[in-house]
Amino acid sequence: MEFLGYFSAIVIGLVMGLIGGGGSILSVPVFVYVFGFDAVTATALSLFVVGITSLVGSAGFIRQKQIDFKTAFTFGIPSILGVLFSRRLILPHLPEYIINRWGITLTKDMFLLLLFAILMLIASYKMIRKNERPRLQSFEDTNYTILISQGLLVGIITGLIGAGGGFLIVPALVMLLGLHMKKAVATSLFIISMNSILGFISTMEMVSHDWGFLLGFTGLSVVGIFVGIAVSKKMDGRKLKPLFGWIILGMGIFIIIKEVFLKQQF
Repeated sequence: MEFLGYFSAIVIGLVMGLIGGGGSILSVPVFVYVFGFDAVTATALSLFVVGITSLVGSAGFIRQKQIDFKTAFTFGIPSILGVLFSRRLILPHLPEYIINRWGITLTKDMFLLLLFAILMLIASYKMIRKNERPRLQSFEDTNYTILISQGLLVGIITGLIGAGGGFLIVPALVMLLGLHMKKAVATSLFIISMNSILGFISTMEMVSHDWGFLLGFTGLSVVGIFVGIAVSKKMDGRKLKPLFGWIILGMGIFIIIKEVFLKQQF
């Protein structure tokens, strides 16, 4: 079973290298259902893996001057504040039982995993549907209120469930700022790396973790992103998005069934 988990680490990086995101959404289920971590610890470990893998992935884009740093910080600073708000103020104060009456039991771990599953369903829909050509706005017409508020929202989501939120960031950068897709992906990876690493650092003392395990898992994910970037030069990663979307849809449904129906029987 652990072999499957370590193999998943490579897949996480591979997917991120191929389509510029999405692999991070696999890490929390792997940490929970394969390695047996609780949801809070799993989200913290996911932030580390996602952060380091995204940072490595964005390094090449920095050399190619594909990252729009002004946009990255305009979107990223509110996003970082959202991450810190989630990790420092929301998570520590969530009660152990969100609902425990009327025959319904919803624990803190179940709540976080169900929230994660809902995000997976949304992400799968965005990946499966046919991409429509977005209406690009000029830089002067950009609504920075919307851009900053989306950054804050992505940060809150990232902090709560440990997913990078690339499927939210990339469309925002393309439609609100008119960035070319490759530049949007590169900028998104940089934003994700900032959010995730700072999110992990902000709560690393609150969860127990094995550095040997974590660094090994992350190392395999980094190997995966190098492979993904190499393959993406010969294969259009966008063509793989629908297939990956169906996989994410299945995993999201599995989490909902396991957390809502199977656990309620015990």
